[in-house]
Amino acid sequence: MQLHPLLLFLHLAGVVVWVGGMFFAYVCLRPTAVELFEPPQRLRLWRGVFARFFTWVWWAVLLIAASGLVMIGQHGFGAAPPGWHLMMTSGLLMIGIYIYVATIPYAALVQAVEAEDWKSGGAALNRIRQLVGTNLLLGLLTLCFATLGRYLA
Repeated sequence: MQLHPLLLFLHLAGVVVWVGGMFFAYVCLRPTAVELFEPPQRLRLWRGVFARFFTWVWWAVLLIAASGLVMIGQHGFGAAPPGWHLMMTSGLLMIGIYIYVATIPYAALVQAVEAEDWKSGGAALNRIRQLVGTNLLLGLLTLCFATLGRYLA
C-alpha cells in the first residue's frame, strides 16, 4: 500500500472530527442547550462537552498537520497547487485559533464554573462561541480550497 492514501485518510478523518464537531456543537447543541438549560447548567454542560471534544481535537490537529506536511513535502512545497497553499494557510490559522480557545477562554470557563461565577463563565463561553464560529467558517473555506482549489487556479 502506498503511503499517500493512508495520509489522505488520516488527514480527512481529522478534518471530519474537528470541523464536523464544530458544526454539531455550533448548529445543533448550542441552540438546544440555550432552550433547555439555565446558565449554570448550560455552563456546566459546555465545560464537560469541551473537555471531551478538545481531547479529540488535539489528536485531530496533530493528524491533520502531520499528514498535510508529509503530503505537501512529498509533492514538493514549491510544486504544490495554489489551493494546497491556501489550505495550509487557513489550516494554520485555524490551529492557532483552536490553541487559543483551548488554553485561554476554556481555562476561564473552567475556573468560572468551579467558582460558580456564572457571569464570567457566560463571557468565556461567548468568546469561545465566537471563535468556534470563526473556525467553523474557516474550516468550510478550507474545504473549498481542498476540493475546488484546482478548478479555481
